[in-house]
Amino acid sequence: MPLQLRRILIVDDEPNMLHMLRAVLSRDGFETECADSGQKALELASKEKFDFILSDVRMPGMDGMQLLEDLRERGMDTIVIIMSAYGNVELALEAMRKGAYDYISKPFKTDEVVLTLRKAAERERLRREVVHLRRRLRRSEGSSAMVTRSNLMQRALEKACQVARFDSSVLLTGESGTGKELMAREIHRLSYRGKGPFVAINCGALAEGLLESELFGHARGAFTGAESDKPGLFEEADGGSLFLDEIGIMPASLQVKLLRVLDQGEIRRVGETARRPVSVRILAATNEDMDEAIKSGRFREDLYYRLNVMHIHLAPLRERREDIIPLVENCVNLFNEKMGLKVKGLSVEARDALLNYPWKGNVRELQNAVERSMILSGGESITLETLPHDVRVAATNVPEFAHADDTISLKKAVKDIERTLITRALNRTGGNRSKAAGLLEISYPSLLRKIKEHGLS
Repeated sequence: MPLQLRRILIVDDEPNMLHMLRAVLSRDGFETECADSGQKALELASKEKFDFILSDVRMPGMDGMQLLEDLRERGMDTIVIIMSAYGNVELALEAMRKGAYDYISKPFKTDEVVLTLRKAAERERLRREVVHLRRRLRRSEGSSAMVTRSNLMQRALEKACQVARFDSSVLLTGESGTGKELMAREIHRLSYRGKGPFVAINCGALAEGLLESELFGHARGAFTGAESDKPGLFEEADGGSLFLDEIGIMPASLQVKLLRVLDQGEIRRVGETARRPVSVRILAATNEDMDEAIKSGRFREDLYYRLNVMHIHLAPLRERREDIIPLVENCVNLFNEKMGLKVKGLSVEARDALLNYPWKGNVRELQNAVERSMILSGGESITLETLPHDVRVAATNVPEFAHADDTISLKKAVKDIERTLITRALNRTGGNRSKAAGLLEISYPSLLRKIKEHGLS
């Protein structure tokens, strides 16, 4: 069955009908439960999760229509199919208006029931897929794909391609803003789960109680304000991947529950006793020092090993400066389309400033700087004047050559200037030493000697 929609509650006051339907549907792969009255069915549905409810209309006490109404009033979105030997168009229409998926007239062929259930499962699969696609579009709006020329990132991408073929958990590490979620999306896209949902959550953005409800879902009445059943992100990601950002600061109580999901492939909503099977690949990310977190007792060592089956580290932007200009060019294209601008590039001064800035916020800070500059440019190119203040200061800042004892050494000053200019030349040429030597107007052997002398890589 699509999306593992297989649990069904059969409701009928005739024992023979219950026995027959249970036998037929069990043979077809459904997990069946039976109720001989509407009231018993409502009690079961309040305690357990059913994907379908197949209910007769005419029953003593609470009939099928009243059962349907009570289910909807309690916020239960279970797929309900009504059966009746007193079928007519008016009854069918009334059932549909009250929230039934379909209506089957008795007597019926068993194949008709199975076919109706399969059609309902396919409709639910398509409905969830549309929801997932809409959420993915909203979340990815304005984001960029992986853009890189650096060897460090190329190696990380190659590793991502390798691990994508398997279903093992992946731990992505690196400073904030280095592109961990983009890498997780790339792993998901390249995996066999790529057509399934990709669901992301920041574990540090919610309080412990809210995070538990968001991840695992909750039952109606589980806590104040829980007015209806709500599936969690594990259920939403069923068949796909769940990205857990800032996993290093997840509360200890939830670490235990996450470990159980990884070990058993089941979740339990807050306020429920029933367990639900889920098929989800976990992609986790952190900028924490996990060794220190384990030593201090803030993170479980056994969970760390379950998450860290495969490990990919993303280097900060200051260690891969050859990626800066390609990222800028990509941002310019994206923001031109998004904001209706016609910015074509950047000035030499702006280029130097971007290359020499340390980018403590990494790619995210770079994107914000480019967007701001494009808005302020009012022309066809980004200039030094349109860049953020900190970037301009870093570009025009004159190195301080005074020693700690307030003496000034001309020899030391010349060496500092030389090192700064060589660094700028290498950054501007993306590490191409031949081109850098040309910009510096010195010979290639001289440049190699000075690079070694200044300890530059």
